[in-house]
Formats: sequence, C-alpha cells, structure tokens
Amino acid sequence: MQYLHISLSKIGLKRLDNEDAFGIYNVEDGLLAIVCDGLGGNKAGEVASQLTVKTIEEVFRQNSSMEYLERIKLSIVEANRIVHEKSSNELELNGMATTVEVLFIKDDTAYWGHVGDSRIYNLKNGKLKQLTKDHSLVQKLVDEGYLTLKEAENHPNKNIIMRALGDSHTIDIDLSKQKLNSKDETKFFICTDGVTSVLSDSDIQDILKNKHSELISQRLSELIEERGAPDNYTFVLITKTD
Repeated sequence: MQYLHISLSKIGLKRLDNEDAFGIYNVEDGLLAIVCDGLGGNKAGEVASQLTVKTIEEVFRQNSSMEYLERIKLSIVEANRIVHEKSSNELELNGMATTVEVLFIKDDTAYWGHVGDSRIYNLKNGKLKQLTKDHSLVQKLVDEGYLTLKEAENHPNKNIIMRALGDSHTIDIDLSKQKLNSKDETKFFICTDGVTSVLSDSDIQDILKNKHSELISQRLSELIEERGAPDNYTFVLITKTD
C-alpha cells in the first residue's frame, strides 16, 4: 500500500508562539508521523515538542532490528528521558513537557504510541474512529461515570491532562497496532487539541470524507479559525492511494 500525506501547523488566533511540532519521514519503505503539543511557559513547550520529534525520529531509525511497536516505545522512552533531564537541569525550561503521537505505517499494518490528549483517528470507508484515548481529567471523569460525553465536550477543565512526556523520569505509554485491508478506503488523521477543542468528531468525519487532501486541509483550517482558534493547531492527514 502507498500513502500520501498533507500537514499543517498554525499558531492560532490567540497565542503568541506555536508550541506544536510535527515530523513526517520515510523510514524503511514505511511512513513515520510524529505530532506533539508542547507545555510550559517562556517557549519551553516549543523546546519540548521539537526535541521530542527529533529524538523519536532518530531513535526509531537507529533501532532497525527491533519490532515496530518496541521501536516506538523505546523512542518515546528516550525522548521522555531527554526532555525530563533538560527540564530538571535548565531553570528556564523547568516544567516543560509535551503530548506525543507516533504513527508508523508499513505494508498492511499501522502501529502507534500515544501520551497526552492529542489524538490519532482512522477514517475507514467514510466512518471515523478515534484510535487513542485522551489522558485528561475530563476523560477520567467520563470513564468513572461522573460526566457524559456531551458534558465533557464543553467542560471548563477539558485542557487539564493527566499524563505528558517529560513530567516524570518514567512514562506510561499507550501502544497498539491495526491490520489494514487494501480494499478499504483508509485515512489516518493525527491532531493536537487545538483541533479537537473546537471541532467535534462529526465535524472532522464530514470534512475528511472529501476526496481531495488540499480541500480537507483548507476546510479544517477555515472552520477552526471561524470558531476562534484559541490554541495552536496542528494536523497530519495520511491517505492510502490505489
């Protein structure tokens, strides 16, 4: 299977800096995509996200003898070590952290790792599915039955995350994989919460159904900014080609 990709990262309408970072790389006839949303003042979040993307790409490439999920895990663990160490040792970067999404697609399988509240979605034959679960306070309240999904959408604490890369010297990572069917129309959509804080899953599904990636990117950006774009927003769209 072959895949095309398109990406966009913008500062939004209310932020002074873009603390998101992403990278898309061809690795061993596969496609590696990384998306991060940095946390921390004085541009420390920007340092955390960029450093994480760089480290994950390098470590993933260097460990070609390992199974893909193990490579994703190792690369995130190493990025966490470096970000946490830098945060602990440099006063101006103290407290920096980042979310991270890593997706590797090769042949008939997609592999991913996830920390935080950025997301990976799969659109299969026009139906959208969220592959990751947010590591957020609001998601925890939903899981425990204190909030409904509808109440969670506009909860005032929806930006509080429970897990981020760099927060601690250890990191708990969600890892999974999925077999792909060559007959399915398949797209993967990776995004920061600057997208999902203003667009619902049904909004995203409707836009991703478009056949043209450039129009998808344009419409997503337009709608996010129509709704105020209160945060940096970044997305990567990966589309299977015939």
